[in-house]
Amino acid sequence: MQSAVAALKRQYLYPDDDNFRLREAASSTYGVSRDQVIAGNGSSELLGLIYRAFLAPGDKVAMMSPGFSFNRKLAMLQGAEFLEIGCQAHSLPMEQLLSGPAKDAKFIMLANPNNPTGTFLPISDIERLVAQSDRLIVLDEAYVDFAPDHGLRLINRYSNLLILRSFSKSYAAAGIRVGFGFGHPEIIGRLRNIQNVFNMNVIGHAVGISVLAHRGAYADNHKHIKDERERVTVALSQLGFSVTPSRANFLLARVPAGQDGSWWQAALERQKILVAFFPDKGLEHCIRVSIGTKEQMDEFLAAAGDIAGSLTVPSFRGREASGSASSLR
Repeated sequence: MQSAVAALKRQYLYPDDDNFRLREAASSTYGVSRDQVIAGNGSSELLGLIYRAFLAPGDKVAMMSPGFSFNRKLAMLQGAEFLEIGCQAHSLPMEQLLSGPAKDAKFIMLANPNNPTGTFLPISDIERLVAQSDRLIVLDEAYVDFAPDHGLRLINRYSNLLILRSFSKSYAAAGIRVGFGFGHPEIIGRLRNIQNVFNMNVIGHAVGISVLAHRGAYADNHKHIKDERERVTVALSQLGFSVTPSRANFLLARVPAGQDGSWWQAALERQKILVAFFPDKGLEHCIRVSIGTKEQMDEFLAAAGDIAGSLTVPSFRGREASGSASSLR
């Protein structure tokens, strides 16, 4: 906060259009050279640059499914074909990615841990894909600080790997909009060549540099989230939910049999508890729960327990056929 206030005193000046000091700080923190780093107004800006830089109308891009839906929109904006490749929880479909439907894709999008499932792929599997592929592999590590391993050490071994990081999840700075891309200088240069001038402001620069200098101060928060993640997993299981093992700061929970995620989302919202619901195939019966403070999670569990214990929820198919879903919102 102090760094943000100090930055406001320089608001009459243009921000550094090269993001030099921020990239220098990231270079020092993560042990890479500055020409291997691009700084963005959140990793969402960097995703947009990747799609613009590497896709032309009619090209193909492949992503593990289920995945971050924003990628589908970015492909559409470029007039590209978006291929969704089904992925087992803890393994990559190597054959499909290397010689199957995705063989003509210009690049492959992976998220590790995955969003919205929270599942984590062994870094050795990702390295095997990168080593065997002649295409760009984009690895989104937005949630990696809640996971047991990361892929950043691979960028000096492979020229076809680009890794994205975000401050939104690990450092509770979603509103500041700071993200990084790490990769071979040629890839980074290609992205920076099409990046808007003054893409970040002085507050983003100042807070970003400060966070990198004090990363250790967030260790307790990360531990708390991991501990709460396990506690809530157990508690939800006892309420009849089936929870996907997560290495992110959220849980994907399949609601008790005969119920669907949209009903639970609406029921919890009526108790002022917000959870995410995804209508994608295979996720209709799930909700995604972000891990917060112990007090917040206790409140969520109490509400979920009340609903599970006292309400009969109509089935998804029955509601869809009767057209009554909207009446529950």
